[in-house]
Amino acid sequence: MTLKDQVIAALKRVYDPEMPVNIYELGLIYGLEVNAEGSVEIRMTLTAPNCPVAGTLPGDVERAARAVPGVSSVKLELTFDPPWSKDRMSEAAKLALGLEDIIPIARLRR
Repeated sequence: MTLKDQVIAALKRVYDPEMPVNIYELGLIYGLEVNAEGSVEIRMTLTAPNCPVAGTLPGDVERAARAVPGVSSVKLELTFDPPWSKDRMSEAAKLALGLEDIIPIARLRR
């Protein structure tokens, strides 16, 4: 498992307390770069600018990444451009939240 894979696994253990889906599957991570020296850069967003966990969730994400063995530093950028939408969510997250039928009708007719 690469260091980047380990960081992703750590991020998948961080949850927005208002949703039973991890932040990675929610699509809140817009970018993740990990270099050979263990420096990690994370670009993330929140579900809304006025999200109740806006003051704590970025810190939780940074701590989760820093806790991965081999990570030497973490730089986290919080952005709202582009704004988050449910389209960024994985199919597993959409299914877990019951947001929509994720199996297109065309696939069912085959």
